Amino acid sequence: MHQGTFGEDYVRVLASAAGLVVQTNYPDADGIDLGLKFPGHVGPVASPAIEVQVKSWSTPRAVGGMWSYDRLTEAQFNKLAGDDYLVPRFLFVVLVPPNPEQYADFWTDGVLLRHLCYYHSLRDEPRFPKPRRDRHRLVRIPTANVLTIRTLRALIGPQLTLADAGQAG
Repeated sequence: MHQGTFGEDYVRVLASAAGLVVQTNYPDADGIDLGLKFPGHVGPVASPAIEVQVKSWSTPRAVGGMWSYDRLTEAQFNKLAGDDYLVPRFLFVVLVPPNPEQYADFWTDGVLLRHLCYYHSLRDEPRFPKPRRDRHRLVRIPTANVLTIRTLRALIGPQLTLADAGQAG
């Protein structure tokens, strides 16, 4: 639980820095932990948003430039897969140290959160016809898909800039 809470808080920190509104889905009945939206217009779209399932991972494995994430059950996978969601959905995986005491470091000039978060869309993936909670689906996440303030804004709306985020507050 501690690890999962840290993962969600990591995303909240990035979203706050990006000028986004964070909504917590409670209860998590739809496989979504957080809703992230921009409070204003981006081009012709008002309040563009995404929904995310946040997972934390303390034993990451990368093969050929891809993280091999094997912790999603088929049922969890199905809540992210497919192209029929009105609001785009993403899997966010926050890599964390095995020791919770290493999640953050503090200095007089700031805080360091460890390690990084990666994002991946399952929009083009087919759903399991009869998903099971006791079987897992391997998801390959490009190591280049690092979630930053800039990439988070781009997921919300490709035209969203820092100037937009500053005007929204």
